Amino acid sequence: MLLPIFKLFRNLLLLSLIGLLSCQSTPDNPRHDVHSYAKPAEALMTHLDLTLAVDFKNKQLDGKATLSIDNKTGTNQLHLDARDLTIDKVTLGSAETVTNFKLGEEDDFMGQPLIIDITPETELVNIYYKTSPAAVALQWLTPEQTSGKKHPFLFTQSQAILARTWVPCQDSPGIRFTYNATVKVDTALMAVMSAENGTERNNEGVYHFTMKQPIPAYLLALAVGDIEYRSLGPTSGVYAEPAMLAKAAFEFADTEKMITAAEALYGEYRWEKYDIIVLPPSFPFGGMENPRLTFATPTILAGDRSLVALIAHELAHSWSGNLVTNATWNDFWLNEGFTCYFEHRIMEEIYGEEYAGMLEQLAYQDAMDAVNDIGPTSKDTHLYLNLKGRDPDDGMTGVAYEKGRFFLQMLEDTFGREKWDAFLRDYFDRFAFKSMTSAEFVAHLNKELIKGDKALAEQVNIDAWIYGPGMPDNCPVPQSGEFDRVNAQIDTWLEGTAASALNTDNWTTHHWLHFLRNLPHEISTEQMTDLDNQFHFTKSGNSEIHHAWLMLAVKNSYAPANDAVENFLTSIGRLKFLRPLYQALAETPEGKEKALAIYEVARSGYHPVSYSTIDALLGWQQ
Repeated sequence: MLLPIFKLFRNLLLLSLIGLLSCQSTPDNPRHDVHSYAKPAEALMTHLDLTLAVDFKNKQLDGKATLSIDNKTGTNQLHLDARDLTIDKVTLGSAETVTNFKLGEEDDFMGQPLIIDITPETELVNIYYKTSPAAVALQWLTPEQTSGKKHPFLFTQSQAILARTWVPCQDSPGIRFTYNATVKVDTALMAVMSAENGTERNNEGVYHFTMKQPIPAYLLALAVGDIEYRSLGPTSGVYAEPAMLAKAAFEFADTEKMITAAEALYGEYRWEKYDIIVLPPSFPFGGMENPRLTFATPTILAGDRSLVALIAHELAHSWSGNLVTNATWNDFWLNEGFTCYFEHRIMEEIYGEEYAGMLEQLAYQDAMDAVNDIGPTSKDTHLYLNLKGRDPDDGMTGVAYEKGRFFLQMLEDTFGREKWDAFLRDYFDRFAFKSMTSAEFVAHLNKELIKGDKALAEQVNIDAWIYGPGMPDNCPVPQSGEFDRVNAQIDTWLEGTAASALNTDNWTTHHWLHFLRNLPHEISTEQMTDLDNQFHFTKSGNSEIHHAWLMLAVKNSYAPANDAVENFLTSIGRLKFLRPLYQALAETPEGKEKALAIYEVARSGYHPVSYSTIDALLGWQQ
């Protein structure tokens, strides 16, 4: 919607002042994506027809990508993103007229521009290509790395700018396209994508996919393996390896309730189906919000549905991120901060205020840890970032998630839930299937809610949140009566009461996480043993509790947990768990030696997203 000219001028002036005051200059064009070689203002990709043959033996995808383009300016060149792709040939139109192309200078993380000669009349561009066995988006797993141990597995991870390593495309979150795909796999395997999916394996090993809603390239996703499907309700279901399927279906039983709660809050679910696939443990993230098919880590299968906030989070992305998308990776908080807030609202609706309050308190702890780890005065703790010349993964920290969440919580507190919910619902409707910049969001917030009220603007203090460092003074500080009970038990134990005498009846995962996070950093071996003998943390099957305990064990040289640390690091590839454990080990010479020994064994089982981070952390040299 266009603003009246005087309001537009006022908002632009306000944004300029914000940039100056925060010493963070806003780019001349905040929609220009510094992480893409595409020139969408000249020629824009609007649809993708993709044909892939999956070759596990050579760890390669053999593909043909047919791009429908809108040649806006009559240009004679199409600019795409590519990285580690072998381009065999390029043709134009349905007649497949061969044309010239070139790959430009290579950058470490951005890859290369793929520049194709076209004509002003060109509508279709056909690219024949092969991926590299080292393509960063692709993880090729041997049968031994799966739960079934019989068949290999492949999955992709396209966010942030890794789609270009398996599909030549305009790889920017501000560019959307629809797609169709045909994927050929071994007949013993099944393929699924971020699109309309079948629910059964077929005898031909050929799978067809359609994504009718336009998406950015980072939401392109493919998984291939020995998987089966189970329905969770009318609009949802789960895929997993056969040995994991029943456990996953039990864990995600509340998915339909989550969809109902989300729609009641912020409007229609626009993607028709919401399915989940549980990937092997090397998946580097908790979840990835690929539309229609959330990719999920098996580390959330706790057996008691205590970690399903992650599913609420990925579902919420169906609105914040997938529906209204950050225009560039500088604006990443618009995806994740909104989603963390929305996740909280879904969990509150289904499980109650007390339960959600514990999650919010843990999120506040995460927010403070993220800011302190980076440095509270660092520009990397701004919500709006300047990632020019840097890998956008550098900006994917807890700040975007949790500082973003508490910014929106502060806005809810300021305007009241009723008015805030109406604003958000309108936001998702008005900007559906479009992208958003931080500057545009600020202008929209000013227009719709602040409305020129200077006192209200000072109270909200947008500048401090979006363009300033650390956690602002008006950050809400959540309280939890449940955690007050936990704190009392911590105090009792520290005063000398044995762990066996503590009152931990009816504690959930969240109580235990607060307990472990708030113990002193230095604990004696006798104290560690007392806790372990009573609560069996070293053998915990809950990944979150286990990880929190292992962090304490490493920092306090608790020898009985040594084997558990090694087993954990060699069996799980989730970066959230790997990074802090390796970092804690590396704080002493003896620990670093142990970390390197474990890493030498474990590295080959990690996704490139994970091992590239741990390589740098440990100074790994192959």
